[in-house]
Amino acid sequence: MRTESLQTLFTRDLNQLKKEIEAYQNEENIWKIDKNILNSAGNLALHLVGNINHFIGLILGNSGYVRNRELEFSLKNVPRTELIEKIEKTIEVVHSSLDKVSEEDLKKNYPIEALGYPMTTEYFLIHLFGHLGYHLGQINYHRRLLDVE
Repeated sequence: MRTESLQTLFTRDLNQLKKEIEAYQNEENIWKIDKNILNSAGNLALHLVGNINHFIGLILGNSGYVRNRELEFSLKNVPRTELIEKIEKTIEVVHSSLDKVSEEDLKKNYPIEALGYPMTTEYFLIHLFGHLGYHLGQINYHRRLLDVE
């Protein structure tokens, strides 16, 4: 697997995340929860940004990022423009960090056991991409179900 492919895929889906956040007709609805939908689109976006900045930016790219996972789920009413800015910066972090990862590095164990067991860096990056897609789908459904006037 080539890091260029991972960069392209992460960029594609992070850009789709931006489009989903931009597509809300009512900005307040980004933060809406309802009955069994306990995570707002805004909190899921913050979580994705935090997750990628931590596991790719900090661990692989030595970015210095400090993650506060609790805030990813507790912050509310972050302006849409700020969410978009965070997503755009995350795209930059993905590129700068994965530029440092060689084909040989992909075959080595990821530096921490993030899932509780050893795995290659390639395996964990694929896991992170799947995690992004999972929450991106949730945000799409959130928007279509709860962005109503």
